[in-house]
Amino acid sequence: MAVHGDLVYALNAENGGSVQGYRVFLGKLFPIPGSNRPLGLNPTATPQFTNTPGQVAFSPGGSQLIVTTKMNGSDIDVFAVHLSGRLSHSPVVNSVPGTVPFGVSFDQAGHLVIADSGTNALATYSLSPGGAVTLIDSAGNSQAATCWVASARGFLFASNAGSGDVSRYSAAASGSLTLLGETATDAGTVDASASLGGHFLYVQTGASGIVDEYRVGSAGSLTKIGSVTVAGAAGGEGIVAA
Repeated sequence: MAVHGDLVYALNAENGGSVQGYRVFLGKLFPIPGSNRPLGLNPTATPQFTNTPGQVAFSPGGSQLIVTTKMNGSDIDVFAVHLSGRLSHSPVVNSVPGTVPFGVSFDQAGHLVIADSGTNALATYSLSPGGAVTLIDSAGNSQAATCWVASARGFLFASNAGSGDVSRYSAAASGSLTLLGETATDAGTVDASASLGGHFLYVQTGASGIVDEYRVGSAGSLTKIGSVTVAGAAGGEGIVAA
């Protein structure tokens, strides 16, 4: 799910994938008529997990909506967002073969950041007003199943589902990336989210439904301060911190 102001877009994974828009009013969600946009992915591609869409995110200014398709096309789709809250009829489809684009974030300079699970790397892109993306840098981490990415205190943290750890990166103003190292987590590392201000990072680990809690240092270090087991959350994916 992606949120910008009172505008919300939900990503639907099955039947070829789609996005659906909502407005928030008085704490409730109201569907925007005519806002559903199909992604046109192959609904029969297997395995399902790597062939459903990855993540949806607004650009920093809210004028574009980005969707990754993982292995089902290995594309970064970019829709224009109109004042009505509806999207362009179809997205600009940016093909990035072999990378398997999954998680989405932005660095401090506003560059698009993608977690590439096919290459186990983070990649930065410039995003044009017309929806085209241009690769700036890609930095691997030698880990397994790099699927999610979160930003905190100007640093980027990639969750490696197959390695049980988080890769720490710094991003220069130009968009170039530097791998700072790895921090161990509980098993099944999936999504992560930073607190407001970025001083704390919460990493969801799906094997046992545990959320690991870290303090983010000024140089991008992570210091574990605790963990919580969430009832019924084993195998879960998706976390938001306030």
